Amino acid sequence: MTIADPEKCDECGTCISVCPHDAIVLGKVLRISEDRCTSCGICVNICPFAALSLTAKDK
Repeated sequence: MTIADPEKCDECGTCISVCPHDAIVLGKVLRISEDRCTSCGICVNICPFAALSLTAKDK
């Protein structure tokens, strides 16, 4: 599962645009759907603010 650090997130939307599973939603805070996220890591690698990471069990 991918997790977001709200203190690092600049709400640029880059992660939303690259997610192939539509698992990321930006509302008041960045939310990642546990049902849709496959832990592919695309959003983690593309985030310009290093605000996303994979949980330890997914690495």
